[in-house]
Amino acid sequence: MRVAVVGGGINGIMSAWALADAGHRVVLFERGAAMGETSSRSSKMLHGGLRYLEHGDFRLVYEGLRERGWWLDAVPQLAHKLEIVIPVYRHSPRRRLMLKLGLLAYDLLAGKRRLGWHRWLGVRELEARAPALRGEALLGGFLYFDGQMDDRALGLWALDQAKARGVAIRQHTPVDNVDTRGGVAVGGQRETFDFVVNAAGPWAGRLLEQSGIRSRHRLDLVRGSHLVVDRQLGQGFLLQSPDDGRVCFVLPYKGRTLIGTTEVRQSLDEPAVSSAAERDYLLRLFNAHFEPALGTGEVRDTFAGVRPLIAGNSVSASEVSREYALERNGRLITVFGGKWTTSRALGKKVARVVAAGML
Repeated sequence: MRVAVVGGGINGIMSAWALADAGHRVVLFERGAAMGETSSRSSKMLHGGLRYLEHGDFRLVYEGLRERGWWLDAVPQLAHKLEIVIPVYRHSPRRRLMLKLGLLAYDLLAGKRRLGWHRWLGVRELEARAPALRGEALLGGFLYFDGQMDDRALGLWALDQAKARGVAIRQHTPVDNVDTRGGVAVGGQRETFDFVVNAAGPWAGRLLEQSGIRSRHRLDLVRGSHLVVDRQLGQGFLLQSPDDGRVCFVLPYKGRTLIGTTEVRQSLDEPAVSSAAERDYLLRLFNAHFEPALGTGEVRDTFAGVRPLIAGNSVSASEVSREYALERNGRLITVFGGKWTTSRALGKKVARVVAAGML
């Protein structure tokens, strides 16, 4: 069968790979450059999502931890294990017992893919590991393990795997509209496929609107901004913001430190750029935990990506589920949501939906 995939982010690439492995002839359409948008502007983490356990997303965390192991094993040159510390203070919004239970669940859900058991670090051990960490009211901290990656390079590696399996890549080819009969319109010309997969990420809903297709799902677009600063840390940190209790990462990355991410709702027509307010929020987070204080002059780069989350009833962007969904309308399959780490599992589900549609 001939299958079109619209979207050259990681979910589109992994869907194309899985479809090619299933024996289909696949064409991937990308309006710009593959891996040129949201998928290359992540927090550079391969993880199950420790904080998602607070919202009861156990299935997603389990899948993410299993997939984290696959990426680390398959591409060790672009992905590696990372130590992460969660400091605990007397005033921390999440208490030691709550964090302990969450980390225990995280380790157990990882099963055989576990990278190591979490453990408690006393104040002296933590201060020896992280001398820049502020010591006032410090009770100690937890050490746990996750994965880190070069997201763009890893996505392009996956694109090469898809190409090697026969996937035809059409970059800089915007799709005007699709239909439920397998049609894809590009530049006024319609091409027919047996199935079409709409994996356009933040633009998936817009493509349906342009095509006059109704959907049961709606996307909640959330911008995540990051700072890259001239500091070096020995390990990663998961920190709780003094402003609102949200958790953010502070991670070693390519000889510098990556701080992120924010969660700000935005429209599809707004540019995905970090605001001054987001920069200040992340600097306050860093300075609440480390000394000497970090100034704006040490910020070497900023970047932001737009996450396509499935809309629900949550008022706060941080409470919106990171789950994903597949919706089929005739010969059109649309991907809503999706995490970087779980893109391979999502792609396999897309291939199964196509196979079921062939019956």
